[in-house]
Amino acid sequence: MAAAEACLLVTRRWWVRHGPATEAAARRAGGTLVPVFLPEAPDARLGEEERERLTIALFSGDVYPVYSRSFFAAVQGAPRLQWLHVFNAGVDNPVFGRILAKGVRLSTSSGSTAVPIAQTAVSGMLLLARPWRRWLAAQARRAWEPVPPEEAPLDLEGQTLTVVGLGAIGREIARLGRAFGLRVIGVRRRPRAADDPVDELVHPRDLDRVLPRTQWLALACPLTPETRRLIDARRLALLPRGAFILNVARGEVIDEAALIAALEAGHLGGAYLDVFATEPLPPDSPLWAMPNVFISPHNSAVAQGNEARVAAIFQRNVERWFRGEPLENEARPDDIPA
Repeated sequence: MAAAEACLLVTRRWWVRHGPATEAAARRAGGTLVPVFLPEAPDARLGEEERERLTIALFSGDVYPVYSRSFFAAVQGAPRLQWLHVFNAGVDNPVFGRILAKGVRLSTSSGSTAVPIAQTAVSGMLLLARPWRRWLAAQARRAWEPVPPEEAPLDLEGQTLTVVGLGAIGREIARLGRAFGLRVIGVRRRPRAADDPVDELVHPRDLDRVLPRTQWLALACPLTPETRRLIDARRLALLPRGAFILNVARGEVIDEAALIAALEAGHLGGAYLDVFATEPLPPDSPLWAMPNVFISPHNSAVAQGNEARVAAIFQRNVERWFRGEPLENEARPDDIPA
């Protein structure tokens, strides 16, 4: 059982919107939350006395990116901090490793953005599968130019979608893929569960075996030492000619130079990319000008409902924390890339 009272580092804006429900969650577990507000000036720093009071910190979406420096300065200077909850799902930033090393518990909002990310990935697939580039170019010229039958695209139904990573995002991509008639192969370490929305499940060590029959390769895995450059030149070459890449994982999961080479050579039919090895994507990257590549600025998660979903996860964890129970989406040190 945690202490009956805890001081929470939070933004004033977030607390105004979600404070009452969060206080109610604490009361249900016999606890009390006392908010400590992050300074509203980006360059301001939380005072020493306030840092020493902190028990819990919430890295909400309105902190990033303007107030991130101020927030993490407070968190890393809080000697009594016990728990940090973050609005994002990934924990591949080195700052999280430093926080865990101090004995602070870390939980994420994994799943809060799964639906919008998956919908964006599948919309990227539809942009690539249907002749949208051609139609939009004709529209810009006010030209009525139907695609002739001899140039018609292949049907999606019956093609194979391989999803690397079957967390909340990957599962939703798989579910939507099956709705379009795709045969779905999932790649995950854990054995298959009855409710997995896949036609086939393979262990990551068997990825090479399924790539030659994959027309659509969706990357939805976390960045770890095992997944860094998981898709390299050799594995890209295993894909059939004309295959497509959908990356909503992390840019470093794929060898970007090898991806560019495969696109330029015509081995790949195209790609939808939300993440990149260097962000923002440099203006001189060849990816910007490729006609068969759709780019979003690491923004596939954007949706009005995200904040409420993050708040709900955090509030459930507030109850768990005061009761001394395991936290939902709790990260471990081995989740942090070296």
